[in-house]
Amino acid sequence: MSGTRVLVAGASIAGPALAHWLHRRGAEVTVVERAPGLRPGGQAVDARGVAREVIRRMGLDEAVRAAITDTAGAHTVDAEGTVLESFRAEDDGGDGYISEIEILRGDFARVLWEDTRDGVEYLFGDRIAELTQDADGVDVVFEGGDRRRFDLVIGADGLHSSLRAMVFGPHEQFVRHLGHALAFYTVPNEFDLDRWLLDYHEVGRTAGLRPIQDATRAMALFSFAAPELDIDHRDIDAQKQLLREHMTGMGWLTSLILTHLDDTPDFYLDQVAQVIMDRWSTGRVALIGDAAFSSSPLSGQGTGLALVGAYLLAGELAAADWNPEPAFTAYEKRMRSFVEANQEIGRLNAHSRDIPDPDVEPSEPEWDLDLINRAINGIDLPDYADLPDSRIS
Repeated sequence: MSGTRVLVAGASIAGPALAHWLHRRGAEVTVVERAPGLRPGGQAVDARGVAREVIRRMGLDEAVRAAITDTAGAHTVDAEGTVLESFRAEDDGGDGYISEIEILRGDFARVLWEDTRDGVEYLFGDRIAELTQDADGVDVVFEGGDRRRFDLVIGADGLHSSLRAMVFGPHEQFVRHLGHALAFYTVPNEFDLDRWLLDYHEVGRTAGLRPIQDATRAMALFSFAAPELDIDHRDIDAQKQLLREHMTGMGWLTSLILTHLDDTPDFYLDQVAQVIMDRWSTGRVALIGDAAFSSSPLSGQGTGLALVGAYLLAGELAAADWNPEPAFTAYEKRMRSFVEANQEIGRLNAHSRDIPDPDVEPSEPEWDLDLINRAINGIDLPDYADLPDSRIS
């Protein structure tokens, strides 16, 4: 076993998934998370195509499926609630609009944490304050005052990655806003929601309700066009007011859903954005998940990218005997086209939600079936059969 010391920043999905594979390959793994504990709830995330194979190889298929939302499908409705179109979870082999494996982000994070907590060190309520790397390692100062040295540091801390800003450059250098915002929060299920997501569209904005495992609750979903959006991520009251302003006059059940805005425990609003980088590593520091290659929630593939990236990054590090330069190069080479396909899906979906320019002939997005397949299955997973694996040794 290698004994390579790896620090991972972020304990949502990409971080613990990477910790799982790094630990299996023989590394000593520490995960640092600025939140005081696991963050519950959150948006429903999907695992399609090749991501489902990664979950199977992790040995977590049963645990993940036990925590899914168990959504039967989605109904697109009009303002009176009449169903206009339906999509079932079994469509397209479980890889369609509603994925066969759909799970709340917080529930998936808990599955991953429970799987790794005995072999991985978790530091909650702390963060990287300073980082200095040299040819042999990385010196890290934590906000809590601890100083430690690691062989490698991996940023899995999301779209607004502090580690990326610290090592690679300011957010505006890499984050590309797609002109929309997304909000979601849990509400009492007073809408007779029964395993079917309801989706209502108006020009430039949407409202929806999705079922979750707790049948007494539901997840409210909103999106709206906001090309010039500037969000203060610390001012939740201002974000709620922004949502109210953009949803004013919207039909269907929107006004009733908004009455729960002030008493919800888990409100979230953010811009729909992607991260575009020429390289996801420098020296002994690398990025993974949304920190490196966010495809935006509108791609439906952020979790898939995180899971596949975690499997490949850990595998390439072990295959290169933990030498970062060849390992990071191989990881990026394997992932790049898969990432680009998913980012194109995200951009097409965002464009389909834009408010039409009255002076421009409207056009439908070009949903190329080959592009969709590349975004779901367009990457080969090496079996890494010759590498150390603590689960089978």
